[in-house]
Amino acid sequence: MNAYVASVIDYVKKTHANEPEFVQTVEEVLSSVSPIMDAHPEYEKVDLLKRMVEPERMFTFRVCWMDDAGNYHTNRGWRCQFNGAIGPYKGGLRFQKNVYEGIIKFLGFEQTFKNSLTGLPMGGAKGGSDFDPAGKSADEVMRFCQSYMTALYRYIGPDIDVPAGDMGVGGREIGYLYGQYRRLKGVWENGVLTGKGMSYGGSLIRPEATGYGAVYYLQEVLKHENDTIEGKRLAISGYGNVGWGIMKKAAMLGAKVTYFAGPDGYVHDPDGVITDEKLNFILEMRAKDPMHCKPYADKFGCEFVAGEKCWGVKDVDVYMPAAMQNDVKMESAEKIAASGVKYYIEVANMPTTNDALNYLREQKHMIVAPSKAVNAGGVGVSGLEMSQNSERLSWSAEEVDAQLHKMMVNIHKVSAEAAEEYGLGYDLVAGANIAGFKKVAQAMYEQGVF
Repeated sequence: MNAYVASVIDYVKKTHANEPEFVQTVEEVLSSVSPIMDAHPEYEKVDLLKRMVEPERMFTFRVCWMDDAGNYHTNRGWRCQFNGAIGPYKGGLRFQKNVYEGIIKFLGFEQTFKNSLTGLPMGGAKGGSDFDPAGKSADEVMRFCQSYMTALYRYIGPDIDVPAGDMGVGGREIGYLYGQYRRLKGVWENGVLTGKGMSYGGSLIRPEATGYGAVYYLQEVLKHENDTIEGKRLAISGYGNVGWGIMKKAAMLGAKVTYFAGPDGYVHDPDGVITDEKLNFILEMRAKDPMHCKPYADKFGCEFVAGEKCWGVKDVDVYMPAAMQNDVKMESAEKIAASGVKYYIEVANMPTTNDALNYLREQKHMIVAPSKAVNAGGVGVSGLEMSQNSERLSWSAEEVDAQLHKMMVNIHKVSAEAAEEYGLGYDLVAGANIAGFKKVAQAMYEQGVF
């Protein structure tokens, strides 16, 4: 490893020891870029890596709100504007009780390179709060969102920072956030947020875009291996917007999700989630109770295994973790490798611990694809929503889907080419890191030291 790269990783480990998720993603990305640093000693001269691992701006604020009983509560809110070298800051908001500074920074750092891979002019950012929307009434969520935006609105804008949704922040929350932004600013700047409703400037296929993009990326991996997606059986974790999008697009292309896992266990449907009835039931099921997927098994007479993940099942062709960070640890990775499955396609943000990811990459029979490339379709369509807002136009679903498909084909292409350029073969993990890093690094270098 390049000495300068090693020193920066060591610096992050020491100074951010209380933020393990952030340390993990920095180590995962920077461990791939030694060839670039060897080729560009000028980057070390301006201490580019040290600057890259520190957010350009990060702020914390209190969010006070009133519940339906008239009681007041105070939560913490954050926005991390990590890197704006290639465009306005862009990244989602996560409302979840386990959110803290380290998770926000990890997501913002990862977002920087993911956005770079899309080819669109978007910098990296992330935000959120330790507020948990679960169990709250719509009025309580509205009051919280209004308070959150009151603290945030001064620091965002279509050409400054464009938040979007993430876990705990869907179309409802985006609507409340935008309504408060419009109320405070007194202007129609709907390009300040993405993931909006269609009635006020949203984009078609945005909810399913991440899942659609993941399947398009998988399709390119299969093409590289002289294989085809038709008939492939997929095992996934998660059945939110991302998982549902995977199910839907896989079915459209002749594949099928036969295993999917939730917090309570996993479902095995050998026929696959391929019919409109099944897809619509999943929407209804998660709306009523997002913590249990067993009702699907009860409804359609499928096997349900309580308290387990589906990692290690042998009667599938592709694994796609699409739920949470660090969902796949070493124990699960060993089961996945032993199953004989060839394709491991990350979808959720950093769903595999570093030791597990490295273990899977070492398996000669496996191809591993990284989340920052595979799930870039979500923010890619957010970028397309920004374009539509700037043009004051609304594109058809076919237009958006075509642009998304083109984007994912290119992301796979540049990742594979970057790995090949530096003599790494078909290493998609390293290739994605290198491809995303190169653009950001050069933009930072050309803009001077600040």
